[in-house]
Amino acid sequence: MTKELQSYYADLHIHIGRTEKGVPVKISAARNLTFMNIAREASERKGIGIIGIIDCHSPAVQEDIMRYLDQGEMTELAGGGLQFRKTAILLGCEVEVRDQGMGPAHLLLFMPDLPTMQQFTRWMSGYVKNVNLSSQRIYVPARILQEEVAARGGFLIPAHVFTPHKSVYGSCSTRMSHLLDPDGIAAVELGLSADSEMAAYISETDRFTFVTDSDAHSLSKIGREYNRLALAEPTFNEVRQALSSSNGRRVEANYGLHPLLGKYHRSYCKICGKIIGTEEKAAEYCPYCGKRDIVRGVMDRILEIADRKQPQVPAHRPPYYYQVPLEWIPGLGPRKMKELLERFGTEMNILHGVPREQLVEAAGERVAEYIMRAREGTLAIESGGGGHYGKICK
Repeated sequence: MTKELQSYYADLHIHIGRTEKGVPVKISAARNLTFMNIAREASERKGIGIIGIIDCHSPAVQEDIMRYLDQGEMTELAGGGLQFRKTAILLGCEVEVRDQGMGPAHLLLFMPDLPTMQQFTRWMSGYVKNVNLSSQRIYVPARILQEEVAARGGFLIPAHVFTPHKSVYGSCSTRMSHLLDPDGIAAVELGLSADSEMAAYISETDRFTFVTDSDAHSLSKIGREYNRLALAEPTFNEVRQALSSSNGRRVEANYGLHPLLGKYHRSYCKICGKIIGTEEKAAEYCPYCGKRDIVRGVMDRILEIADRKQPQVPAHRPPYYYQVPLEWIPGLGPRKMKELLERFGTEMNILHGVPREQLVEAAGERVAEYIMRAREGTLAIESGGGGHYGKICK
């Protein structure tokens, strides 16, 4: 008998800052971003059914996971992954590759279970300088890495593919196929400064499933971007099928920051601090100070490498909804946020489910209006760039 499919929210890119013993993992991430704290935040506060915790290749992180399993705080799922209360956890890893003649790019790798991830760690340790840390450079060709992941039953997703630092399109090459075998790519992560329509300037992307994930470096950033997946149950195997649109499983929708809110949407002059290129493809020099020290923005990079004059979104592409995290809503401070969570349960429920009249009653007309306009994608936004987020206009 075929199982009925259900919808699950999924954020597949969350980093670990430290282990429970304080061992550093992702140096740039918050110290309280531990495996257990991530699981609790996703399950209890965010209301996210599936998360991908990156950095599970680290032996110190694996010690934490084994302890949670031994103590019964988490359980292994028959279809791959772990279960913690209302949230399923996929075990992931982020590595940096740099093939000859290309720039650096980050890739996300996922393994079905802890023993497989431990096996991958043993292989990986021969090709990185410090296997305990996150996002390490791995000294093997990217396609060899793909083969190793596939041989272990895992899957691979190029990370934040358009950002100007360490991404396939942003800093590595002009085409995905230059670096990776397209047949070995499970999905492509768009990143915070791009959406489905922007990616559709590049015909090569038509074949790929898109995912939108938070790349969280702090607990509050979990779920700032996420996906809605149609699955029979929340497991590794079901997610893999959804990414390949197999057996009815699929990505139903992407929820991402409006590209204008992203830190790298448009080009930015590092000398005078001006965002440039807001009308068309950015110039090679700053029109304000004349300098060439420019951080190339995502939109400008896409226009630079596009093989289409206009975006052509394929018919199979799921809808992309512009998502504004609750912490960005003007007037919604910690006290009022706590009151909303106590009344409505989780951030996902507040963002998607609570009727307007109840939001007005609980948070006031102004906050309710911002949340409703965020749902509708009608908020006025000031563009970000050069490592600075955009802003919601008050």
